[in-house]
This record gives sequence, structure tokens and C-alpha cells, in this order.
Amino acid sequence: MSGSAPFEELVGQERAIETIAAAARDAHRGADSTGAMTHAWLITGPPGSGRSNLAYAFATALLSPDGETDPRIAAQVEARTHPDLAVLASERVTITIDEVRRLVTAAQYSPSVAHYRVLVVEDADRMTERTSNVLLKALEEPPERTVWILCAPSEADLLPTIRSRVRTVRLRVPDPGEVADLLVRRDGVDRALALRAAEEAQSHIGMAHRLATDAEARRRRDETISIVLDASSVPQAVRAAQRLLDVAKADSAALTEQRDEAERASALRSMGVEPGGTVPPALRSTLKQLEEDQKRRATRGLRDSVDRVLVDLLSVYRDVLVRQLDGGLPPVNAAWADRVDRLAAATPTTATLAVLDAIGDARRRLPANVTPLLTLEALLVTTVLARSRA
Repeated sequence: MSGSAPFEELVGQERAIETIAAAARDAHRGADSTGAMTHAWLITGPPGSGRSNLAYAFATALLSPDGETDPRIAAQVEARTHPDLAVLASERVTITIDEVRRLVTAAQYSPSVAHYRVLVVEDADRMTERTSNVLLKALEEPPERTVWILCAPSEADLLPTIRSRVRTVRLRVPDPGEVADLLVRRDGVDRALALRAAEEAQSHIGMAHRLATDAEARRRRDETISIVLDASSVPQAVRAAQRLLDVAKADSAALTEQRDEAERASALRSMGVEPGGTVPPALRSTLKQLEEDQKRRATRGLRDSVDRVLVDLLSVYRDVLVRQLDGGLPPVNAAWADRVDRLAAATPTTATLAVLDAIGDARRRLPANVTPLLTLEALLVTTVLARSRA
């Protein structure tokens, strides 16, 4: 497949790329099809492995003539402006049934300029069962020349009935060295810093990029680890939970505030309102809807930031367990080796396992709408008590 640009950021996914490229070529063969192409796909893989990147690379190939990547088409797909591409990338905690219904309606239209109409659903695991059943009906009776591409962490996150109607492409966790190579090549990051960022991000490409290019993000990560490791009593644990939440809020705000301001400015320009001008009453509902969408995105962003803190803590206690069991595996947090060694020597393996279980419980509570502060308090109290029983 010529024109490899859409696949450049797919690190270590050669087998998946080969499958997708073969399907894209087959899609344009007509009567000579070999069966490599089907109407519905599911791309699975851990966060940061490149699920959406592969989905849009696939979409680009399907929308380009003869399955060959057209730079002009690639630019339209990247901007999400191609007339035969429809995308559902919800900023909400869950994908609503109305959002899926709108996408299903869009799937009924014939392609206008390309050979296919492509519909991409990012985070398909955010659909409830009722919402999934709406999508299921569209997958059971697909219009001709319509292709669905779903993205989710794993097949188990979707209903069995949906899994039976899609072809799955699985992405693997890339090696940290491969992610570091990408950061050096694409972003000009120093190799040592790129490798540390890739290791600490556990090969999550987006997070590795942020850690490698944002000193403040690195500082916040170090602060969250210190907060947890320094807490030694229940009162300290309760205070530490609030501090963790504050750090997570700051991290989330750093990602969303600039985007929110740009969106508001763009909306005002489209309304013809000058900076600092008064919004006409007839247009205020539009601006209010934007603000409500941004609030929902902020809620999701905070939960994602808290979950990222939990993942970082999980990696630290993973290093502790590896040290206690003398597993011989390389550490995720090489910069914290001294603290990890001291903690491994001072606590039994059972305490480490208890903390790892508590972190897992905390991660499961967040999507269940448990208050982030209560989730963190429960985790830190458990962590302190587990260490104190050593």
C-alpha cells in the first residue's frame, strides 16, 4: 500500500497494518474480491496503542481511489471533513443512544464522492447495552458500500452479538524502545528522555509524548507518586487523597482549558460576534450547549486524569512486587528505584498485593460514578493500613 503516512504513528503493529492494508486493497477489487474485506470491523488494543489511528488510516484507504492512500483524502480524514466519513467520538462518560441513532441514520446514505461510506465509532465500549442494541440492528442489515469501524480496549467490552458480526484486529502493546524511536523521529526528543517517558507511560504513545515534551506533566506525575509513598497514617492518607485530586484536576485543566477557549472563540466568530461583544439572545442557546458539552468533557477529563494517577501508582507497586519476587523484569519507574527498593524491603508481598487489589478496585469504581475523592480516600487508607500491618 503506497503512501504510508497514515500508518506512521502505529508503532509495532505490523501484523495489524498488513491485515488492514490487504482489506483496503480487496475492497476495491469488486468481483475479484478475495474475502479480505467485510462490512464491519472491531479494532482492539490497550489505551495508547493506536486504535483510532489505525481506524482512520483504514478509513483513508477505503475513501481513496483503488485503496491507495491519497494525501488529499488523508488530510480530509484527519480534519474529519470528508463527506463520506462519519465519526462518533463522544466527549461524554458514556455514548448516548441518540448519538448512535444519528450515526445509524447517517449510515443509510449512499457515498457521495468515494466508493464507500465509512463510519468510525471511537470508544465503542462506552455504549450501554440498550445503545449497543441500536448499533446491532445496523450491523445486521448493513447498507451496500457502508463500512463500520469500531474501537474498544477488548472484545469483551462489547456485546457477544456485536462481536459475532465484526472482524477483529488486535493491537499489541508496543515496546518502549519502539515508542521512544517514534518520539525521537517525530518530535526531536532526546533519546534518554524519550525512553524514560515511554517506560513511565507504559508504551501509551500519547502519554509518552506528553511526558517527553511537557516538564510540568512530568513534575505532576512525580508529585502524585510522592504523595502516596509519603503517607504513613490514616489522617495523612485522607489529606493526601485531596492533594491527589487537586493534582489530577490541574492535569485535566491543562489539557482542556486551552481547547475550551479555542472552541468558544471559534463559536463566537461563526456567530459574527466580536471579541468582548454581546451574544444575541437568539444565539445564546447555542453557546450554552457548547458550555454544557465542555462541562461533560471536563467530567470525563477529570476521571481520565484520576485513572491515569491510578495507573501510575499501579506501575510503582508493580515494580515493588517484581523486586520482592525477584522477577528479573525491567522496572517501569527506573527513576524511583531507590524508593521502590526500600518499600519492597520494608513490606511483605501480601501487603503489596493488597495495595494492587485496592488500586484495581479504585479503577473499577470511577466508571461507576463513585466520587473521585471518596475513591482516592479509600485507596490511600487501604494502602497505609496495608503498609502499617507489615
